[in-house]
Amino acid sequence: MKLRKAGIATVSVLALALTATACGDDKKEGGSGSEGGGKSIKIGIKFDQPGIGQKTPDGFAGFDVDVATFVAKELGYSEDQIEFVQTPSADRENALKNGDVEFIAASYSINDEREKLVDFAGPYLLAHQDLLVKADSDIAEGTDLNGKKLCSVAGSTSAQNVKKEIAPKAQLQERGTYSECLEGLAGGSIDALTTDDSILAGYAAQDQYKGKFKLAGLKLSNENYGIGVKEGNKDLKDKINKALEKMVADGAWEEAVKKNLGPAGYKNEPAPKIGVIVK
Repeated sequence: MKLRKAGIATVSVLALALTATACGDDKKEGGSGSEGGGKSIKIGIKFDQPGIGQKTPDGFAGFDVDVATFVAKELGYSEDQIEFVQTPSADRENALKNGDVEFIAASYSINDEREKLVDFAGPYLLAHQDLLVKADSDIAEGTDLNGKKLCSVAGSTSAQNVKKEIAPKAQLQERGTYSECLEGLAGGSIDALTTDDSILAGYAAQDQYKGKFKLAGLKLSNENYGIGVKEGNKDLKDKINKALEKMVADGAWEEAVKKNLGPAGYKNEPAPKIGVIVK
């Protein structure tokens, strides 16, 4: 009887050990996480920015999409393990804070206020704020916007920059998406749309709008695009930075820029150095 009890105890200990090991493996391999190799990963992008991040009938396309996909692969995820989540400008910080996404690549400019709320990998693109106007518009200088209707999206700093720096009397019109601003510009209810030149170039290059709009060519600010991660997640930030460095080194970065923004005649700045913010 004593031997039988000992045998049962041994089997029980072994079973517990195997269960603990299995649980440990599930924790490591399952779910969305920054370690890679998980079942899926949720990444925040824009759904309505041609050339940057856009949801199409064939899937997702744009420079940010290509960057996010490259980074995810370096973290250990295949394309079919990526779940893209729409993250409007006003929702980006909350999406990271609440854990709705693992990281965000959504024309996310690094600035002091945002760095108080989230951490940034990168930058991975240097863009400049500009204006998009109708092809026959006489708006050439920022001061011409005084009294004009200026559109941007809620949560963006672009329109506030214009009002503060060059056109304090511009009439700010906020919309939920850039597409809504563009519709207003095409219809005449908006005089100018302002955001980064990379985004504006993508809109101007769309087939239905070719020849109808023009970029004013003003470098109103420097916009350092970064990949947002939850505050304090240094491990994920470091891994993303390594992935971005690899993307530049092997030519994939330049290829992505030309494929997504080149058709609009966009002249990009050289790939920025990781951690170097151009003011």
